[in-house]
Amino acid sequence: MAGTSKGEHGTGILNGFAAYGMWGLVPLYWPLLEPAGAVEILAHRMVWSLVFVAAALLVVRRWAWAGELLRQPRRLALIAAAAVFITVNWGIYIWAVNSGHVVEASLGYFINPLVTIAMGVLLLKERLRPVQWAAVGVGVTAVVVLAVGYGRPPWISLSLALSFATYGLIKKKVALGGIESLAAETAIQFLPALGYLLWLTAHGDSTFTTGSFGHSALLASTGVVTALPLVCFGAAAIRVPLSTLGLLQYLTPVFQFLLGTLYFHEAMPPERWAGFALVWLALVLLSWDALRAARRPGAVVVPPRAETPNSAPVDA
Repeated sequence: MAGTSKGEHGTGILNGFAAYGMWGLVPLYWPLLEPAGAVEILAHRMVWSLVFVAAALLVVRRWAWAGELLRQPRRLALIAAAAVFITVNWGIYIWAVNSGHVVEASLGYFINPLVTIAMGVLLLKERLRPVQWAAVGVGVTAVVVLAVGYGRPPWISLSLALSFATYGLIKKKVALGGIESLAAETAIQFLPALGYLLWLTAHGDSTFTTGSFGHSALLASTGVVTALPLVCFGAAAIRVPLSTLGLLQYLTPVFQFLLGTLYFHEAMPPERWAGFALVWLALVLLSWDALRAARRPGAVVVPPRAETPNSAPVDA
């Protein structure tokens, strides 16, 4: 990364903005697929993502990894587990957006770094610096405040954060490239998703076959919407430092939050503002601590929920 030219670095930054920007603006897309329900949209996303990614892999002729993966049952089992968790993440997110919970969904991706750190401590026995402990404590306080504000635990946010943090943990163990991993995961999702869509069609409930051509085209484009940001992210990940990607990642929930409040006009009473303010304070502490550690000579820093080419996000 140190030898990357200024031009390459600029290209990486642009691709990073494009990737996280597209993930942040995707709440504008899911409502366009109505009257399809969340489960039908989810099934189409699985099917068409595999079609798009398989076509891309055919063009670049990157198939050697598939044979190696098939000969490794443990990695296949991990891929299957990753497919389950990303299915839960996608399904909850689509339902949340189309049910008027964009702000609460954005909270899930704000608190995801905190959940990832907590899982690192609990499951991987990682040691945190004092500022990181403080950030986690502030984050827990924020969840309590938001639970009081909502009159219930913010289950959408917590479900999104937990499912994606678990997905990320599994992906680190699999160590497979972003496009390749998406291809493997959607290959596992493909048959159940296709079976569900055929069942809908047989019962006359498929909006893909009964709706307009434009509606069907939008459903088919879920593959592009899923894979295109991933391609941009891959281009960014090889050109810019992980610390930069770790900061750029916050663009996604920021855009989602702004869409929820300014475009979808979702309610934000004072107690929710207080909860979000605490979450943002926790993220400022994490980012400051990561940047401070990065300035130390010889330091190797992994920013909160930092992504690598082998663990690219495919959420939202």
